[in-house]
Amino acid sequence: MKPETAKAYLPFVDNLTKEERSAQMSKVRGKNTKPEMAVRSLLHRAGYRYGLHRKDLPGKPDIVMPKYATVIFVHGCFWHRHEGCEKNRTPKTRKKFWEAKFERNIANDKRNTRQLRALGWSVITVWECELKNPEKLLKRLERLLARNISPS
Repeated sequence: MKPETAKAYLPFVDNLTKEERSAQMSKVRGKNTKPEMAVRSLLHRAGYRYGLHRKDLPGKPDIVMPKYATVIFVHGCFWHRHEGCEKNRTPKTRKKFWEAKFERNIANDKRNTRQLRALGWSVITVWECELKNPEKLLKRLERLLARNISPS
């Protein structure tokens, strides 16, 4: 078996060149991501209305629902280190760089959540992998939002 053929059978091997990987990573965005858009669509179809990326709130939450005093962060499992998820893996190259990056992301997430709660907001984190089962995710969101509805 040729070495390049054997490489294809190893789990989590990057088959891209450094240049291709760099080009792909440069396309990663912080807002209006596919998972975020999917969660927004799910909520909108269910009749919920919300604001987006409020700069006056810690962490600029992806979705802001003032009626429910709730913010929602839609986290990528890779970037925010979703425990137990298959996408939570560290690249083989530049390991120290990636570990530091992930640690900063987690620290920022914790700090933002703490600050938002201190301001009276409930914080929901939706993980990218939860979108595999949108019905289950919507039920979870509806259950959490029902606890937080403010009387009109």
